[in-house]
Amino acid sequence: MALIRITSPHVHKPTSTAGIMRLVILATLPGILAMTFFFGWGTLINIVWASALAITFEALCIRARNRPLSFYLRDNSAILTAVLIALALPPFAPWWLTAVAVFVAIVIAKQLYGGIGQNPFNPAMVAYALVLISFPVEMTRWTAPFMLYGEGWNILAFTDTFSLIFGSWVEHADAFTSATPLDEMRHRGGLTTEEAWRASDVLANVGAWHAVSAAYAMGGVLLLYKKIFSWHTPAAFLLSLGGIATFFYIISPDTYADPFFHLTVGGTMLGAFFIATDPVSSATSNKGKIWFGIGIGSLIYIIRTWGNYPDAVAFSILLMNLAAPFIDQYTQPRAYGHKASKRGMKEKI
Repeated sequence: MALIRITSPHVHKPTSTAGIMRLVILATLPGILAMTFFFGWGTLINIVWASALAITFEALCIRARNRPLSFYLRDNSAILTAVLIALALPPFAPWWLTAVAVFVAIVIAKQLYGGIGQNPFNPAMVAYALVLISFPVEMTRWTAPFMLYGEGWNILAFTDTFSLIFGSWVEHADAFTSATPLDEMRHRGGLTTEEAWRASDVLANVGAWHAVSAAYAMGGVLLLYKKIFSWHTPAAFLLSLGGIATFFYIISPDTYADPFFHLTVGGTMLGAFFIATDPVSSATSNKGKIWFGIGIGSLIYIIRTWGNYPDAVAFSILLMNLAAPFIDQYTQPRAYGHKASKRGMKEKI
């Protein structure tokens, strides 16, 4: 994690890894509450189930590597990964889908690389991308916000939601699920943007998604205030995505969605504040973080608009994780008292 320049005194109480992970988990609470409020109990059930699986898989891997169990389990990194996976998956995702995602994240994307601090890719996004490609039907059945059910509270009861996730999911899922706003906008059958807004109940009730994004942004601001990460990556992420969306919206508002839609629908805010800022798999220097965020925001718009997947946060972050070492190589800050090093393809012999 890059050092944040502050004034004296420079000696502070050390912040442990476990403490940082707890704070990030705490910052997800506004988003968790908003998801539960608008989409029912599925998110909470998935978080508990994913957390239990993550701790189990982590413990088995640590034991297999002959490492001290309590020392590695109490860093809370496995629970944070589980929470991020549960928030990214549909609230009515079947139990086995969550199990596959957590196994991939903990065992393959994290422990096979050596554990915390050694993984080149964000484990939660590796898991999400894999299950999205492998199980597209289950991953595209999102719970409809309660507003779509009519007036009053028509959210599925806790016991019914539990039965749906752990029981006969396939037979009854279609009755409680719908497309996401990004799905509706991406596959609008030749309609203009304005016509799609008028014709789609999902787009007409997009306010639930805006509220969830605002809740994630609140948690991100808390982490910024606590200096868990710097502003460079999320600011570059959101400004690049918003800037590109504004450019194309001005050119053709009937074809392209407005920037507010791109910024507040889907996993944009969750990705900007909780995933792209991962200190292990992202760029390290301040200049590198800016380029890292610009790359993510640009790729999200490109894939959303012209790619095969309506939301592209996971794929964009993974692609920039791959580019992070290259970015670090060319954005290293100049050491005090030394000239900037010459980096390039040609070297003097």
